Amino acid sequence: MFGKPVSEYLRFQRVILALIVAVWLVRLGLSLAGLPNSGVKWVSVTVVLLIGVLYYGVAVHTKGFGSYKQLYPLMLFQSILGEGLVALAIVLAIFTGRDNIYTAPEYSGGGDGKNWTHAGAHLLVAFVIFPLLSWLIGSVILFVTRLAAPRPAAGVKAA
Repeated sequence: MFGKPVSEYLRFQRVILALIVAVWLVRLGLSLAGLPNSGVKWVSVTVVLLIGVLYYGVAVHTKGFGSYKQLYPLMLFQSILGEGLVALAIVLAIFTGRDNIYTAPEYSGGGDGKNWTHAGAHLLVAFVIFPLLSWLIGSVILFVTRLAAPRPAAGVKAA
């Protein structure tokens, strides 16, 4: 994909992807354990996704990973994982009939979040909207980074 195998993208972003899974598990676990949403909301997959956007916008250049075209798959893969896990939590609530933080009315547009439309909307966001939006934001960050930070020496990847 854009000159690199998918495995190279996943290796480059493994820490952020692991953090997305960990935060999702903690958030869902706390919610299912009965903690109030007012406290659980501070454990946020969205915040991790945004940290990824900022990190990749800088690291693609400073670590010599590539440029703008390599930035998009990074955004796509993290978005599919993050929003896919949210959709999975919604599907879990549909099958069990038990709400969790991902289906609570305050996070589902005010209604019952245990429905297929809500799960599907997260998948639409995962595959189309969030990757494009985050790529645009990351590209601005990459542009500024390229102006401010020197390019790594040819053939040498930064640690």
